[in-house]
Amino acid sequence: MMPPANNGSTEDVQPPVVPVVHHESISEPGNAPVSASMPNQKASIPFPSRRNDERRPDSFLAIEDDPTSPKVDPTYYDPDGDILLLEEFLNINEPPEVELKDLPPHLEYAFLEGNDKLPVIIAKDLKNEEKAALIEVLKSHKRAIAWKLSDIKGIDPEFCTHKILMEEDYEPTVQHQRRVNPKIHDVIKKEVEKLLDAGLIYPISDSPWVSPVHCVPKKGGMTVVKNDENDLIPTRLVTGWRVCIDYRKLNEATRKDHFPLPFMDQMLERLAGNQYYCFLDGFSGYFQIPIDPKDQEKTTFTCPYEMFAYRRMPFGLCNAPGTFQRCMVAIFHDMIEKTMECYG
Repeated sequence: MMPPANNGSTEDVQPPVVPVVHHESISEPGNAPVSASMPNQKASIPFPSRRNDERRPDSFLAIEDDPTSPKVDPTYYDPDGDILLLEEFLNINEPPEVELKDLPPHLEYAFLEGNDKLPVIIAKDLKNEEKAALIEVLKSHKRAIAWKLSDIKGIDPEFCTHKILMEEDYEPTVQHQRRVNPKIHDVIKKEVEKLLDAGLIYPISDSPWVSPVHCVPKKGGMTVVKNDENDLIPTRLVTGWRVCIDYRKLNEATRKDHFPLPFMDQMLERLAGNQYYCFLDGFSGYFQIPIDPKDQEKTTFTCPYEMFAYRRMPFGLCNAPGTFQRCMVAIFHDMIEKTMECYG
């Protein structure tokens, strides 16, 4: 099963959970990079690690053996003559730093490179030979695993694109930003920087649709606190904040997609009776799917810094689950209900 996870989350990137896999071979679907043209606008706030364009190092490497070739695009150089892409090329295979958090007692971390690089989460009760075999398989497919948002290459737009079709009598709505607690400003800024760095959003100066951003608490475990009367009250802990876009106005005007979604109880019934199953939690699965360029401005959101629009499908759009499920069914149509289930 491959449900999307972490969409719209401000939580730090987590390593993927990898339980026991009892298969002789693993195959991964190929994903082509999104190549649709986008506005080349710069943000007005100083995001220090923002990419101002999306040119990749392989464009620079395509020049055969001659770095002084006239084929070199002069825009790859800054005014001081430094090669902008060289540093990215040198660090392209540098393992990302991933924050390791506490795990439940039945899980543990394993590393696909060295003793502290490329972490994955596996079952703790594996036998030594099972653990070695699992890690060997994961190492051979580690390029298919994403540890950060920029690892997500995306689905080819010719294969799957999310469209936002409107009702006939709709009227565009521009909503102003909501007042945000100053303590939350840094949370929003980090989320925006993360999405900009990954190329998932871009600044936009004007749009007929503008939706506000707001933060909701991420709740963790339970604790007990005393009230004014010294009574013990169970209270859920707040572990952080989640940045969300309020697309309710846009969703009201959107023509609904009635693609059938699977019923969880029926999926569990089909899984029952199997000795083993492997659960794969898709890392930011919605961000794999590009939005039609004509519809991207409809995803515009406003925050304390600027307005931005999405290149990839965000969480919160009413038809996003249907688009994701349709895409997964198209990819795994010959496996669904036979050797795998998919729930978006």
